Amino acid sequence: MINRRTFIVTGLAGITSLPAQAQSGGWVTLFDGRTLDGWTQVGDPNVTLGDGVVQADKGNGHLVWKNAYTDFELRAEIWVDANANSGVFIRFPDKTKPSSKDGYEFNIYDARPDPSYGTGAIVATAKAGKFLKAGGKWTLMEITAKGAELTFKLDGTATVDKAPNNGDGHAASDRGFISLQFGGGLVRFRKIQIKEL
Repeated sequence: MINRRTFIVTGLAGITSLPAQAQSGGWVTLFDGRTLDGWTQVGDPNVTLGDGVVQADKGNGHLVWKNAYTDFELRAEIWVDANANSGVFIRFPDKTKPSSKDGYEFNIYDARPDPSYGTGAIVATAKAGKFLKAGGKWTLMEITAKGAELTFKLDGTATVDKAPNNGDGHAASDRGFISLQFGGGLVRFRKIQIKEL
């Protein structure tokens, strides 16, 4: 059950905003900051809405978008605390089972014991080329999926640049769903947009 209540969003200094061109040119808004229309909850995160943000700080699960995609660019702003486990999953085929085994997990997890697959990595597919931290500030995530090439940027810095298919069973023409992960700690998302390629 999704709770709709107002909460005070802290730590807004240094906000990264989506560029103005993200409002046109083929970009489609997936989260308008007011409703979760089009999203389905999987698992038990205590999802709440307020002040243009969707957040959870208890439970474990995902919000899954209604449509499947193949090639696209995705932009989202995320705020996590230092111990949060979060990220965005793409191209998983069963919308009731977000998974990095049959999809891709673009990770935000500053406290992961092995940082090579922590924040900025694509779990089990591409290690982070640069070790960045996302905790305590708004961070702009940019994901590009074009065939087998996957790119991950955080605040404009590429952490994975056109990772090739690594033989893990993902085909270049994979089509699947997108989810926001609430895996632990305080996690907030806002300004989620997609452009099909």
